[in-house]
Order: sequence, then C-alpha cells, then structure tokens
Amino acid sequence: MESLGVIQFWTFLAGVVVIILMPGPNSLFVLKTSIVQGPKHAWCALCAVLLGDATLILLSYLGLASVLLASPELFRWIRYLGAAYLLFIGVQILLSLRQSKVSEGTEGPVVVAAASCASVFRKSLLLSLTNPKAILFFLSFFIQFIDSGFTPSWVPYLALAVVLEIISLLYLTTLVYAGAAIASFFKGQPKAGQAGNLLLGLLFTGFAVRLALA
Repeated sequence: MESLGVIQFWTFLAGVVVIILMPGPNSLFVLKTSIVQGPKHAWCALCAVLLGDATLILLSYLGLASVLLASPELFRWIRYLGAAYLLFIGVQILLSLRQSKVSEGTEGPVVVAAASCASVFRKSLLLSLTNPKAILFFLSFFIQFIDSGFTPSWVPYLALAVVLEIISLLYLTTLVYAGAAIASFFKGQPKAGQAGNLLLGLLFTGFAVRLALA
C-alpha cells in the first residue's frame, strides 16, 4: 500500500477493525432499526452510515482536521450537538414504550414506529455526521497513515476509505441480519420486545450523557 501513499497499512487495518467492532451509536442504530422496523429500513440506515463516513473522510481531506484542531471550542459544540441528538433518539425510544402499540403478530415483539426508509436514512446520516467518535477517528487516527508528500494527495485517502468502508459494510451487514434474527426469535413475546426497547433507549441516553460530560 506504500505505492498508494499509505503508511503502516497493517497497523491501520488492525486499528480500524477494533474501532468498528466497538459498540457505538451508529452500529446500535442499525441493529435497533433491523429489530424494530426490519432489514429493509436497516439497509437504509446502513447506507447512511457509509455515506456519513465517506463525507467525514472527504472533509478530512479538505482540511477539516486542521480547522477543528485549531478550534477546540468548535469541536466542543459538535460534541454537544452529537450528545443532544443521541439523547433525542434515546428519549424517542423510551417514549415509544408508552405511545406505541406492541405488535404481537407478523411484525415481531418490538414497538414499531411509523417511519419511512427516507426518514431512517436521514436520522442515521445525521447521527453519523455528529458522532464525535467518528470525527476523532479521522482527526487523530486516520490521517496518521497518510503520506502527506504523496501525489496526487487524494489517492491515499481513497485507498484507506475503501478499506474502511468494506470492513464497516461487512460488520453492519452482520448487524442487519442479527437484528432480523433477534426479532424473529422474540416474535410473539411483547414483554421481551419492551425490555429490548427499554435497554436500547437507556443505551442511547447513556451514550449522550457520557459524551456531554467527556
């Protein structure tokens, strides 16, 4: 990969695998969507995550990393925005336990919210773009493996982006099918579905609190 302007590729690959496998808002949202609304909507969420990552890589290439490093205040507000959105999602899930009816038939055991695929895509994309974990990844990790003297300069960014997106696609695809399997397993058990939604809601609110206090 050195011929493409990539430094220490295998270190990068190991780091990417570890970071992607760590539980985070993006992966949880894809899993939650697959459980609650089915694989079709989960694929929309998955595509939004990939687009969000690609956008952050592009912004990193265009110099966003330098801007954020020079302005800690700006990054702090981005972190607060991400925390607020995580809290919003968590509260929505918790409120759905009271406001929505539990599907006991063909839809599975969870609370099914009325949302289009486009709506899921927008939520997932915004979550991805305001995810400080992803932003920090491209600030402090991703650019370390770019040979700044390589020309054309976009080639190493593209090479690493392709690797990252492939690994992310494989992992998120696994979550899509895992979510569908979980929904099928608990089909006809509304109490289990409510407990699952409660756990997801608490996880998202927990992420929000931890992020806001970081």
